[in-house]
Amino acid sequence: MRVAFAADHAGWLLRARVLDELAAGGHELVDCGTPEPVPGDDYPDAAAAVASAITTGRAERGILTCGSGVGACIAANKVVGIRAAMCHDSFSARQGVEDDNMNILCLGARVIGAELAAELVRDFLGARFSGAERHRRRLGKISAMERR
Repeated sequence: MRVAFAADHAGWLLRARVLDELAAGGHELVDCGTPEPVPGDDYPDAAAAVASAITTGRAERGILTCGSGVGACIAANKVVGIRAAMCHDSFSARQGVEDDNMNILCLGARVIGAELAAELVRDFLGARFSGAERHRRRLGKISAMERR
């Protein structure tokens, strides 16, 4: 799977472990970040880059890391077609895809450790949207909200 990734300066702490996990899973990295941490950079820029990779078809899913995961999640969800969620537990990382067709996983580098981040990446990327009628109906309602 092609997976877009970016981190702001605070999310940089998880970068190496997330990229290692992508490689171990045989995923293709679409690196939307900077080659070095940039002090004072802004998480909306990272979120915009990953969201763009998904909406243009360069990536199927994305992962964002910032300090808490919250800011990147808020910013990513401003883009039509993006369903980002901040997850700090395995159930949410998996269920968010299965039921809600989540396409960006947001992680807080100041909240969780590297090994939990790797587990969440595996759960997120290993999950598939169920396509159940009730979930498709709910996603249709979200799409209608985006069009308003």
